[in-house]
Amino acid sequence: MRKLVWITVLVTAAWCAWWITASIGMRASIAAWLETRTAEGWQAETSGITGGGFPGTLRAGLTDLTLADPQAGIAIETAALDISARAWWPGDVSVTLDDGPILLASPLGRSTLTMDGSVMSLNLHLGTALELEALGWTAGAWNLANASGTVVQAQDLTLTITQTQGATYELLAQASGFAPGDAIRKQLRLANTIPPTFDSLQLKATVTFDTEWDSRALDKRRPQPRNISLHLAEARWGDLKLNFAADLVVDVNGTPEGTLAIQAQNWRAMLDLAEAAGKLSRARRQQSEGILQALAQASGNPKTLDVTLSLGDGAMKLGFIPLLPSPRLLLR
Repeated sequence: MRKLVWITVLVTAAWCAWWITASIGMRASIAAWLETRTAEGWQAETSGITGGGFPGTLRAGLTDLTLADPQAGIAIETAALDISARAWWPGDVSVTLDDGPILLASPLGRSTLTMDGSVMSLNLHLGTALELEALGWTAGAWNLANASGTVVQAQDLTLTITQTQGATYELLAQASGFAPGDAIRKQLRLANTIPPTFDSLQLKATVTFDTEWDSRALDKRRPQPRNISLHLAEARWGDLKLNFAADLVVDVNGTPEGTLAIQAQNWRAMLDLAEAAGKLSRARRQQSEGILQALAQASGNPKTLDVTLSLGDGAMKLGFIPLLPSPRLLLR
């Protein structure tokens, strides 16, 4: 019995020593990362880093965090951010964002993001390479606003990237109750007949890269897509419905080859929205409408676009007719 007690005491003492060492190391690593960013010209500040989570969790709480990259013109400010990991494997990390307003700045302007229960999760495989197993971001109701009011909002948010085998990953993105704000509706001159929220907004895809995502993606080069299976990219908003599906092979220069299927119901109304938002000039609108009208008539319904385009030789084609240059799919 005495031997069992001593073993218990030694194991407990060893675990406490490990936890203290790991907790101090975690906070020191965060502080070092902020110092490195500052040395690179960033504004990387926090008013304090606290610890906690004993006995099973390593936790670091950051208060009054500011990160700004002047070269990219991007900045974020939040009152609190909580980082936690399992004490026995720090490669499973959760980041909990503050429920209060998060200030965002970019070349597009300043905005405020508010999210309920926003949690980012990162799962890494055991090993020195720190290979990505899964990455996720979930939240309840969220709202993005600027000086003009609400830009967009939704009832929830789900973003996941899950490794299936080797360098192949499943991607999922979904937002229920996605709704443009009043400022956007006024800018787009939306009729009252268009409902306030989208019926569906989601994306499902499988992407195979040229190598796995691991620590080298931060220090050396980004893995580049080689095969893309876009199972579904869907937006349904009242009478407006837009669907994409694709099966692409991407070469080393980022040029895709394969097929892209497009379904668009009430496509003229979509052009109206793009023109009202200033994303499509009047001249380009007329040019685009002529092309889409011909494609819609070829599919048998002038109000619905249902075509499959082929991509190859740097161009998007309908049959043998080139329409547009193919986009280059490169991750910088």
